[in-house]
Amino acid sequence: MKFLRTLWRFLVAVQLLPALEGGEETLVGGQAVLEGVMMRSPHAWAITCRKPSGELSTHSEPLERLSEKHKWMAWPVLRGVMTLGHAMALGFRALKFSANVALDELQQGMGEAAPKKKFEINGWIATVNILFSVGFFIFMYKYLPLLATTELKKSHPALSGQIMFNLVDGLIRLALFLFFIWGTSLLRDIRRVYQYHGAEHKTVFAFENGDSLETATVQKYSTFHPRCGTSFLMTVMIISIFVYMLVPVTTFWARFAIRIALLPVITGVAYEIIRYASKHRKSLFAVMTAPGLWLQRITTRPPTDEQAVCAITALDQAMLLEKERGGELVIA
Repeated sequence: MKFLRTLWRFLVAVQLLPALEGGEETLVGGQAVLEGVMMRSPHAWAITCRKPSGELSTHSEPLERLSEKHKWMAWPVLRGVMTLGHAMALGFRALKFSANVALDELQQGMGEAAPKKKFEINGWIATVNILFSVGFFIFMYKYLPLLATTELKKSHPALSGQIMFNLVDGLIRLALFLFFIWGTSLLRDIRRVYQYHGAEHKTVFAFENGDSLETATVQKYSTFHPRCGTSFLMTVMIISIFVYMLVPVTTFWARFAIRIALLPVITGVAYEIIRYASKHRKSLFAVMTAPGLWLQRITTRPPTDEQAVCAITALDQAMLLEKERGGELVIA
């Protein structure tokens, strides 16, 4: 039963991955995982998870900065797509590590009753999860809102206009997203993930302000951070409403294809807005990202001291490896 619960937590967390992840190539960022936190710096990443026994399990690795290897990956808009793709891949690795830490502890606790072959989330399970996640995203946030709006248009001729159609489509998309985020927050296991999300934000804030990474100091900071995946997703959804209004297509499948094709462009633009807003918090763009900060009232929760220790330990390990590699950080 505990095995299935761990797998279930992993599956739900994968669907929430874009909302939990936050980071940029030149900055410190991180992500909440199952019973732990992953932290990344420009040239390193580290993850710390707390086992059911209470012991900490930590792992760190060097990280290749894409824009240093390929200069074109640092171009505006394009860098957002590349950075997000890299961060999602890293985030999935971190989630898989955290799930395997929990599964390993469970199997050790079973003693002789444990299966002879160690069970872990391997390549094929990960592939199935990725395919399911991509399909879930396209169905939930692209196909379903478009289908609902198309059906509503049949009985409401006012939706035939390009502006009204895409406005209603966007509102339905936002409603589905908010409902999913709210629904997952009711799950006890996911609420714990949201607490680790809060621990990650507090620790990043403390680092950015030059404070010591001690539990009492970290706990003084807010759990709401502008450079968060939740804010990013909200910005993507808001921008997409206006972008779709500019594309003069009217058939169902043409609209669906446009929503898939323009996703990288919208992602890149949203990245630039979030990047600018995090540095200019009194700008108009910062106002645009405000709904994402409001939503963090759901996706982040005040962490316990033990959860904050996980985030602090992960960042300490990432920074240790960063210094060994001679990296430089840009503080937002």
